[in-house]
Amino acid sequence: MTLLLGSAWLLSALSLVFTPVTAGACLSQEFSCSQGLCVPEDCVCDFTDNCGDGSDEEDCSRYKMCDFEEGFCDLIQISETRSGWIRMTEVPGLKYNHANNTSAHFLSLLPVRENTTIADLNSPVFLPSQTCQMSFYHYVGAKHGGVQVIVQVHSLGQSTEVWNCSSQPQMEKWLQTVIKFSSNHTFQVVIRGQLSADIEASEVLAIDDLSFSPGCVTVPESSVPPPQVCPPSWFACGSGECIEESKVCDFTPHCPHGEDEAGCPSECDFEGGSCGWYDLTLGDGFDWVRGSSVEVPPHYYGHPPPLDHSTNSTEGHFMFILKNSSSLYPTAVLRGPWFKESASGCTMTFWHYNSGISVGAADMYVRMNGVQNITVIWRILYDQGTHWNQVTVQLGRITQPFQIALAKISLGVFDGVSALDDITFKNCSMPPSVAECPAHTHFHCVHTKACVEHLQLCDLVDHCGDGSDEEGCSPELQCNFEHGLCSWKQEQSGGDVFDWTHTRGPTPSFNTGPWKDHTLGTRYGHYLYIESSVPQEFKDTAVLLSRVFQPTLQHGKDPAKSRHHCVFRFHYHMFGSHVFCLAVYLRTSATGRGHMLWVRYGDQGNLWHRKTLYLNSARPFQILIEGTVGDDFNGDIAIDDLSFLNCVPYDGELPKSNTTSPAVTTPAPTVPPHSCPDGQFVCGSHGECVANSKVCDFRQDCSDGSDELNCVKQQCDFEGGDTCGWQSVDSTLVQIHVFRWSPVQGESIHDGELYHRPINDHTLGSPEGWYMCADSSNGGYGQTSDLQTPVISSTGPHCTLVFWYHMSGFTVGSLQVLLKYGNVSHEVWSQTGNQGNKWRRGEVFLGLSNSFQVVFRAKRGISYMGDVVIDDVSFLHCSPPLPSDQPCTPEQYTCANGRCIPQDNLCDFINHCSDNSDEEPDICKGFSGRCSFEFDLCSWRQCRQDNFDWLIKAGSTPTAGTGPSTDHTLRDPSGHYLYLESSFPQAAGDTARISGPLLSRRSSQCKMRFYIHMSGDGIGTLSVFRKSEGDLHLLMNLTGDQGNYWQMREILLSHTRDFQVMFEGKVGRSPKGDICLDDIIFSPGCLLASTAGVEDNTAPPSGSCPSGFLTCENGRCYAAGQSCDFTDDCGDGTDEKDCGTSCTFENGRCGWKSSLADNFDWTLGVGSVKSIRPPYDHTLTNENGHFVYLEATPVGLKGDKAHIRSSVWKESSAICKLSFSYYISHKASGTIRLLIKTENDLKEVWNKTGHQGNKWNRAEIPLRKLRNFEVIFEGIRLRDVSGGAALDDLEYVDCAPNVVDLVSCPAVTDFVCRSGHCIESHLVCDNKADCADESDEMDCNYIAGLPGACNFNMDETQWEETCQLSQDADDDFDWRIGHQTETPGAGPHADHSPGGGGSFLYIHSATQREGDVAKVTTRSPFLASISLCHLRFWFYMHGSDRMGTLKVYTVGPSGTSLLMWAATGNHGNQWTYANVILSNPAPFRVTFQAEVGGDMWTDIALDDISYTAECVVEGAVTPRPLTCGVDQYQCAYSFQCIPESWRCDGELDCADRSDEEFCPTVVPGTLPPQDNCPVGYYQCSNDLCLPSILRCDGVPDCPDGEDEYSCPLLKCELGEVVCEGSPGCIPIQKRCDRFTDCLPFHSDESSCDDCPPLYCLDRGSCLVEKHGPVCICYPGWTGNRCHLKEKPSLSTSSPKPEDTQMDAVYVGIAIGLLLLIAGIAVCVLASYKKVCCLIKPKPMDYGVMDNPSFDCRAELPCCHERQGGCPRDNPRRSDGLGLSISVYPWRREVEQGSAWKDAKLSFSNPLYNYPPDVNSAVCKSSEA
Repeated sequence: MTLLLGSAWLLSALSLVFTPVTAGACLSQEFSCSQGLCVPEDCVCDFTDNCGDGSDEEDCSRYKMCDFEEGFCDLIQISETRSGWIRMTEVPGLKYNHANNTSAHFLSLLPVRENTTIADLNSPVFLPSQTCQMSFYHYVGAKHGGVQVIVQVHSLGQSTEVWNCSSQPQMEKWLQTVIKFSSNHTFQVVIRGQLSADIEASEVLAIDDLSFSPGCVTVPESSVPPPQVCPPSWFACGSGECIEESKVCDFTPHCPHGEDEAGCPSECDFEGGSCGWYDLTLGDGFDWVRGSSVEVPPHYYGHPPPLDHSTNSTEGHFMFILKNSSSLYPTAVLRGPWFKESASGCTMTFWHYNSGISVGAADMYVRMNGVQNITVIWRILYDQGTHWNQVTVQLGRITQPFQIALAKISLGVFDGVSALDDITFKNCSMPPSVAECPAHTHFHCVHTKACVEHLQLCDLVDHCGDGSDEEGCSPELQCNFEHGLCSWKQEQSGGDVFDWTHTRGPTPSFNTGPWKDHTLGTRYGHYLYIESSVPQEFKDTAVLLSRVFQPTLQHGKDPAKSRHHCVFRFHYHMFGSHVFCLAVYLRTSATGRGHMLWVRYGDQGNLWHRKTLYLNSARPFQILIEGTVGDDFNGDIAIDDLSFLNCVPYDGELPKSNTTSPAVTTPAPTVPPHSCPDGQFVCGSHGECVANSKVCDFRQDCSDGSDELNCVKQQCDFEGGDTCGWQSVDSTLVQIHVFRWSPVQGESIHDGELYHRPINDHTLGSPEGWYMCADSSNGGYGQTSDLQTPVISSTGPHCTLVFWYHMSGFTVGSLQVLLKYGNVSHEVWSQTGNQGNKWRRGEVFLGLSNSFQVVFRAKRGISYMGDVVIDDVSFLHCSPPLPSDQPCTPEQYTCANGRCIPQDNLCDFINHCSDNSDEEPDICKGFSGRCSFEFDLCSWRQCRQDNFDWLIKAGSTPTAGTGPSTDHTLRDPSGHYLYLESSFPQAAGDTARISGPLLSRRSSQCKMRFYIHMSGDGIGTLSVFRKSEGDLHLLMNLTGDQGNYWQMREILLSHTRDFQVMFEGKVGRSPKGDICLDDIIFSPGCLLASTAGVEDNTAPPSGSCPSGFLTCENGRCYAAGQSCDFTDDCGDGTDEKDCGTSCTFENGRCGWKSSLADNFDWTLGVGSVKSIRPPYDHTLTNENGHFVYLEATPVGLKGDKAHIRSSVWKESSAICKLSFSYYISHKASGTIRLLIKTENDLKEVWNKTGHQGNKWNRAEIPLRKLRNFEVIFEGIRLRDVSGGAALDDLEYVDCAPNVVDLVSCPAVTDFVCRSGHCIESHLVCDNKADCADESDEMDCNYIAGLPGACNFNMDETQWEETCQLSQDADDDFDWRIGHQTETPGAGPHADHSPGGGGSFLYIHSATQREGDVAKVTTRSPFLASISLCHLRFWFYMHGSDRMGTLKVYTVGPSGTSLLMWAATGNHGNQWTYANVILSNPAPFRVTFQAEVGGDMWTDIALDDISYTAECVVEGAVTPRPLTCGVDQYQCAYSFQCIPESWRCDGELDCADRSDEEFCPTVVPGTLPPQDNCPVGYYQCSNDLCLPSILRCDGVPDCPDGEDEYSCPLLKCELGEVVCEGSPGCIPIQKRCDRFTDCLPFHSDESSCDDCPPLYCLDRGSCLVEKHGPVCICYPGWTGNRCHLKEKPSLSTSSPKPEDTQMDAVYVGIAIGLLLLIAGIAVCVLASYKKVCCLIKPKPMDYGVMDNPSFDCRAELPCCHERQGGCPRDNPRRSDGLGLSISVYPWRREVEQGSAWKDAKLSFSNPLYNYPPDVNSAVCKSSEA
């Protein structure tokens, strides 16, 4: 073996048996024998003929050899006993030497009876050498003894064992050993023999034939310095210095080379020897021996021998038990070196291995000089497993010599491995001597001259080593409990449950409490402890009281100038698995605990700990020490060595506490004088004001930061218990054991909490760190505790809440994050159940928000096992952006409010601008495939080639503990997202797939951004593929838990073919693993692939319908635009049958379609008595009739929704109604809602929920005048696994638009054709006739004259100037104009003009490279607008399948381009129409960009470009709204005024019938008091008395009209009286008949003899007749009081278009057109000044061709009162000043704007709006 001892030793020992080897030439390390053999150099001159010819033993003159035939040679024998090494020729058991010579001598060690025998054989002193080698023979026939080789270096004071025979099996034969030495110092070799006291007579120990190699050079006698004479009891260092014996082995080296500590090192790994550790009874058959892993005896191989702990190898050394005896009670005691003393912080750490079935116990104890008994400091009883265990024992201050011993006891059968390694003593040395100490902070010890801190004076511990730091101390301020409690007392006034116990030695319970006291460090020292065994119970307390002390704060003294603070020191011991709590309090009254100064929880290890507390009190005080019992007997807590420093005893007693607490008055804060206006915050700095909206917004707006002072901090780690503004909602006067948030440290954990909350915080990763904890040891099941911020005024668009949470424990509850707006809260994040014993990251995206609070809500589980913990809570990027005075760059988007944001933030469903202008649908039209899943899958499709479907969900997912609480878009529970449900019935490995829109290969710089949420233990895999022509290419793969928060991912997309993106979700190994998707966005570089095919120019077969028409079932033809218009154009209903028509469901669904995006469906079925659905239908009223009902699916959950929808209806009439029957009962449950979806809106118009009786009910809902709308029935589950609510007999009533009886158009901006039809205004003058009579394309010069409009019919050198268009300088080539294409087979043959004789604009691709770009841009900017300005043009893209792209951009003033429209691919050999909504929040120009395709046949052409008037006029061009008189009612859905008195009179007066809708039954209002007027009179609120005949007569006579309050609204005949106490009218015959019929006011008997004043309202004359006063009304008036406007007779009809002569119509048209042209001229010449009412419609959906419509709910503003005209509108004289504008030139009625009432919306985004299905062969339609 080869060992390295310190820096001085390298040695080797081998047991040798050599065989000579024949070789041609021996190696340098070999000896060449005479006969040519080679033997190792080690074998030369070793008393053995290894060569066979004796040549290796011939020349040995340079060797020092001794065969003991003539004595001991130069060896010196030293023995401490009567016996030593003796020259013998034979001894009992050994008759020969190693050469089998029976007459030769050898050395043998003879035992001394009943005593251990030790004898040394010392070599001469050798010079330093690297080549010295010793060879000798040994015979060990003794089981109770052995031989050691020791090397001594006197200059260093080192003595190191290098070899011992116990490491080899006892073979009872002579063995040879060779040892090599390497030393940098002079050294001496010692051969030591040792026999134990119980050796048997036959046991032998012998050595022979010793040889030292030439490398061992003896030190000449002349060079050996004479030993220095040191005084008696002094130690001689190797350098000649002398030190006191008391300084040897005191853990501090005093010799220059540390020789005084060499025999007792403070660290020992047993690699270089035993370090002074020895077995007390070596050779007794049960010994501690030093060896390596391979030397553990074979019969222990049932337990693998341990690797050495120091080196983790088989070569390293350690001490282990070696058993060679059959004694029943063997004991092995390993003793260490003697140490002089130790300091107060001294600890000993070692590694212990104790493994085996019967390995036995071990005790470690301290032996002290002069003390008879020992003190146990550590004990192990049983198998600890096959690994090393670290142990730290506390020695503390020991003032006398001591020795550590480890006793191993085996009860007869020892089976196992017990070992010791790596012993380290730490902090054991006393402080060194110094010349002087810092006077203010330290004490200079008297004799040892060491420095000791002032805080260590008089603390009952000798820190100096001479006791001087404990001299002159006041005994009344100290107590070590050696003689009782001193001045301390047990609490006797009922403030605790039991008393502290005074004891010494170990406490009665094992594995808890101290083994020794702290004062003496022995089992004889005393201390106090609390006994946690019976009869004590959990949380019982014991309190110890100090004496009373004087106040530490004296009046008139400055505490800051005092160097001496009152200090309390104590030592505590908290060891045990169920230790709970120790606390120290300071109180100033005789009762109660007072103020807590310090507390510690849980097991602190088997150590005494010191604590120092500074005491401050303005009143006399005393200290309380409270120990609290844990929940088992292993919870003993001890205290010792209590002392006060600089505290002055107080002679009196503490006062009794008052029964009533004195009022605490806090001086009012001094508010600096200020002149801040209301609504502004007063900063701390004088004169500064900031808006209240800037307070608590994470930015310091005040120069002193005072506006953020009382707010939540951006980052909080809770260190020091600082909650950073987070507030616990619980009352401050809560009970002790309430479940609530509080800041705690990991070190406060007691047993029982070890696995319920973290030991280490997240910030520091240590027990000293702090976190917020909701402790489930308190409270009851389901209790909650809130931790919330103060109100946060505003946040920025990127604001994110990040935190770390820890939820560990079997019954841990839940953690929620809520956003609180006023009194309304909603959950945005949650986690439930055990999440493992680790910190996890949580994140909540907050975004832009105002005036809200963030709340952490912890909910307690069913038991105490599991706390909810948070740490490191941060608000990232939350300060609102500052306004910038710099213009936006081209890489930025200019918001409507002027703010600049990166273009990359556009249209990502996050409100970066703060005004949502970056998320406007018309701004985001260029982002194809953009979907938030707020109601449907948009352009995504479920795939058939999978196992199940992705689902749309709002709120949290059905599986607890997985999935998000909200979506990413809206971030509230109403928001929707896509999710993959991984629980039953899905199985592990099942997949669900959705595919996106088909993207063009022409896409460039295309990327997809989306948000994922993958949280849960058993999460599966989310894969993203690129799909092209059936091939799948993996783009991204995510597996496993990604964190409980929404995360953004981004993927670059490109391919040489058209392609789709496909998401695949795969179910994981457990149900807790839902995968969620939301907010998928494709960048503007992602272009949709063209779905337009090449026009089929083949002639249709005979008998078929012409191009553009469809075939009816009866053979007739109808145009595509005639389907779904409520008109049966075919005559057999073919054109309407699939639209979702009137339906009895007896023959199917009639075109009503279910949504595949729902969790369940409306199902077609028949009645059933046993099922949850209705027992019979409504049509046939029997069980065979059909209806649709909500199916009850096995996994249905409350809140699940199902939808059926109609197709898009073209237009409805003003009196259109939908009637239907519904069935909702207790059994057939659910909620049914009727939704109407238009292009701009989705609103609820009807709903029913709950029990409606066990019957069919009928509903009739007015739909009114609508365009392009869908009807949707939504069903909602009320309970899990429920359903049954049903619909039947759907019927549209009067819904076909009646052109003859034209009442109104769907939108106020509509254009009315001469034929009477309405078309949307943006279709006027677009070079495409939309009116059947083409009247929309007449007189369009004003449109052609708008800047940028052009038909290109001009000279090729003039088009740029004439059309106000410019070629861009930064493109690759230019646009040009021409009459026909230059390349055969590419481009148009003629322009778009009728007859094709004009020119068009085009790019010539034949001379360009693929990807070259040409741009042309309007010169004049258009006004900033959103969804108002329409661009119309015609384009031609035909010639090649490698066609390029045509794009339309709006370009803002900063150069930022927004894509509005794009087309790619082959659009057929024809001119194609495009109508594009242009939007930009800033004034903009329009750019047409064409990109060359892949070959020369990719020309792109433009023609007939035009813009609507809204592009140059600020706002929407609308007619003046109808203004009805004060006494008139404006019909809700038609442009019509009627007298107010006709409202709710039982007759239909409005053409839209709205005057009889929503009619109240009673006039609202409360009667005033009636106590001052006589009978027959009514008292007004001003005490005026009116004749009661005026009560309930429809005319307000009291000042506030209160004479009509609470009156029934009845339709009575002339002369009849309305009576509030009667259900009907009082007939005229009962008036004034002297019998009261109308109570309580007797109105039928009032004013029977006179006419009340103003009875006929000056509209008639009053006569008194038999039945009272009667009014004779003037013409035009009627009613009892002439208060009703008389209606025209039934014979007079309203004027209609057909009643008017066509001549007059055409004259009117001509006049209107002249005025229209005049109005346009005025508009243009006025430089686009606002001349008519402006309305901003809501945003509209984007398609290839946009069809916006006016928002019918918008309120119409008033016009300026001046003359003016508007384009396309026919001015008409009105009652007001100037001209009003009409889009109804052929109507005599005055128009009225619509007024739909606002309704609560179910969803925020458009519903079921899909582009054409481009992959219908593979994917299912996801339409509802």
